[in-house]
Amino acid sequence: MGLALLLVIWVITFVSSYFFAAHTWWLPPLASATGGAIDAQFNRTFLAMGVVFVAAQAGLGLFVWKYRDRSGTRVEYSHGNTRLEVIWTTLTAILFLGLAAFGAEIWAAERFVPAEPGALAVEATGMQFAWYFRYPGKDGKYGRTLAENVDPSAGAEAAIGLDTTDPTAKDDVVTSTMVVPVNRQVDLTLRSVDVIHSFFVPAMRFKQDAVPGLMIHMHFTPAKEGDYEVACAELCGLGHYKMRAVLRVVSQAEFDNWMAQRVAEKQ
Repeated sequence: MGLALLLVIWVITFVSSYFFAAHTWWLPPLASATGGAIDAQFNRTFLAMGVVFVAAQAGLGLFVWKYRDRSGTRVEYSHGNTRLEVIWTTLTAILFLGLAAFGAEIWAAERFVPAEPGALAVEATGMQFAWYFRYPGKDGKYGRTLAENVDPSAGAEAAIGLDTTDPTAKDDVVTSTMVVPVNRQVDLTLRSVDVIHSFFVPAMRFKQDAVPGLMIHMHFTPAKEGDYEVACAELCGLGHYKMRAVLRVVSQAEFDNWMAQRVAEKQ
């Protein structure tokens, strides 16, 4: 029985490790200029934790075999080994702190470093269960939004509570599809009108919570034209599964034409 259990443990360990190593189940093809560093961090983490996982499971299998039930064998109680416990606790701390140090710079680069001059400003508003995207127009300023104006049944502008009496709101463009130009940095502002949502674009390796009462700034640079899924990665209610939108990456000329059409529709 001990040998059979050892084989089961080792088969599960090595087969599951293969799927991670081969990236059989992985994120979609990269479409972001800064996503390569995030993928590299994923690989470092999987490598480090994979070594620990395989070593631990291999040891577990050996112990199952070595200490299997055998007739005539007397059981002895062990109080443990303090030196070994200190060593593996210290190594674990070094591993986790090291991974955190590597990841902190990547994480902070999209959050604490200001967006570059000329970045496209876009505001993403999450609500149960939809995303809306707002562009500030030629004046470069977002119009005022009011909680009492929020009415998802009355169109995109009303859904985010846009105050149409505010002069700076006159040229704001609000859509349910996020359209951005390729190879131009996007300065994204995240907000939520009800509960916590999470703005997740797998192809861009971009994920950040939208929290009620906070205006959260991040930036990313799309590097490949196409349509990409925007999902909510935070359980936000019964309709969470259908909270999706589209990020459409187009050429600068196509974006300019699209924006001109949206502005013309408001006049």
